Amino acid sequence: MIVIDSASPTPPFEQLRAQLARQIQDNTLAVGTKLPTIRRLAADLGLAVNTVGRAYRQLEEAGLIETRGPAGSFVSASGEQGRERARRAAREYAAVIASVGIDTDEAIRIVQAAMTNGTAAPSSRLTTSHLPDGERDA
Repeated sequence: MIVIDSASPTPPFEQLRAQLARQIQDNTLAVGTKLPTIRRLAADLGLAVNTVGRAYRQLEEAGLIETRGPAGSFVSASGEQGRERARRAAREYAAVIASVGIDTDEAIRIVQAAMTNGTAAPSSRLTTSHLPDGERDA
């Protein structure tokens, strides 16, 4: 069940995106599940069509859903692949952090800064040269 809190400072599209992402990640919405059309979900939730469309676009960009033209939008199998990729990246990051001697608190601050600002906090001890070749420009 999706609930949009109109009094929340979080925009409705983000509330919708986050709730759908959580349901996909915890398998409440299983791979292959057909999602309501954008118009139908907008009507059901009392939201603008563009608001729901924006949430769906972000979920698609994250690989959690896929749109199959007139057939509609479905929960994607690549969402699980994305989580596995994140786990691998976390293991690699932990190895880099250990190898360069950054403590856990600073490592977490670097990740939080990257997630908040889109870039990691500056650190002369951590460079892209520590990343595997395929991930330096990712």
